[in-house]
Amino acid sequence: MSRYSSKAGRPLHDVVAFRIVSGGEQESNTRNRLVVVGVAWLIATVLGWWAVTAYDWHPFGASREARITDEAFDLLMLMAVPIATFVLVVIGYSLLRDRDRGQDVDGPPIRTNRTFVVGWLAVTTILSIVVIITPGFSGLDELRAYPEPDLVIDVKGERWSWEYTYAESGVQTRGTLMVPIDTRIMFRISSTDVIHSFWIPAFRIKMDAVPGIITTTMVTAEKLGTFESADELRVQCAELCGVGHARMWTGVSVVTEAEFDAWLEASAG
Repeated sequence: MSRYSSKAGRPLHDVVAFRIVSGGEQESNTRNRLVVVGVAWLIATVLGWWAVTAYDWHPFGASREARITDEAFDLLMLMAVPIATFVLVVIGYSLLRDRDRGQDVDGPPIRTNRTFVVGWLAVTTILSIVVIITPGFSGLDELRAYPEPDLVIDVKGERWSWEYTYAESGVQTRGTLMVPIDTRIMFRISSTDVIHSFWIPAFRIKMDAVPGIITTTMVTAEKLGTFESADELRVQCAELCGVGHARMWTGVSVVTEAEFDAWLEASAG
C-alpha cells in the first residue's frame, strides 16, 4: 500500500479533504443552531418582560413596607425572566430539533463545552451577588429605616382570637385593628398558648407570636381603607394553631389621624 494512501485504500488527501469539509459543515450547523436559539431566547425574553411589566401581579398593598416588598419582587422577576426563558428555549429547541426520528442508531457523542460552562457559572455568580446586594441588603436597610415608633400596639394571640392594646392610652380591643395613616407603628407581639403568626397581607408583614417571647415588627400605612374595601386589610393567623385556626382573624381599618384620635378617645371613655 502506498504511503500516500489511507488504510481503507483512499488517498490521504481525500481523507483530509473529507474531514475539513465535515468540520466546516459541523461549525456551520452549530452556528445556525446558536442563531435560532438566540433569536428565540430574545423574543421569549421580550415577551416575558412585557408580561411582567404590563400587568399588576400584586395584591392590594397599603403600607410603605408593601411598596418596598413589591418593588423588590418586580426587580427579581425582571432578572429571572431571561434565565427562565433561556432554559425553556434550550429545552424546547432540543426536544424539537433532536427528537427521536425512528432511527435505531446511536446519536453522536456529546462532550462538554468549557466556554459555556465557565460563562454560565460567571453569569449566575454575578447575578447572585447582585441579588444579595439589591434588593437583599438595600431592601433590608429600607425596611429597617425609621426605627423609632410614633405608636406602639401590643398584640396578644390566643386560640383563636387577637387582642390589641394601645400602649399609650391603654385602650384594648378584640375587634377591628384601627391604625392611623402615615404613622410609624410598632407591633409588640406575644402569645398566651401556642405559636401563632401575626400577618397583615396588605402591609406585607408577618411575625410569629411565641409564648414567653415578645417579637416586634414595624409598619407605616400609606393608604386609607377597611376590610370591606379590600380583604387584604385583615390580621390573619398564618401558623396552623388548632381547629379554630381559620377563624383567627380580624379586620384592619386605616383611618386619618383625626379619625383615629376620635376613635381612641371614644374607646377610652
